Amino acid sequence: MSEDLKAKVLKVANLMEYQEGSVVSREIIRKETGTVTIFAFDKGEGLSEHTAPFDAMVQVVDGKAEIIISGKSNLVSAGEMIIMPANDPHALNAVERFKMVLTMIRS
Repeated sequence: MSEDLKAKVLKVANLMEYQEGSVVSREIIRKETGTVTIFAFDKGEGLSEHTAPFDAMVQVVDGKAEIIISGKSNLVSAGEMIIMPANDPHALNAVERFKMVLTMIRS
């Protein structure tokens, strides 16, 4: 974790800026048991379908995303979250610019 983030109150949506035509990320915490990463997706960007061997929680902090889990489309807006179960295929699409916090738990 960056020393500049420790023991401070932070506005999550301000920790990452959008970049035109891109998906950008910043890892906030990395531990053996899991990670916390902030992402910013420009409109129309996304992550193709993939799986992960552990549960992951997405919290949208700005904008709106389509999160597809095992073929089911879910619209997730700022202030909402969804859990992507381990080993279930999932994909993300930015229906509008959005920022999210991804928390992955490995144990």
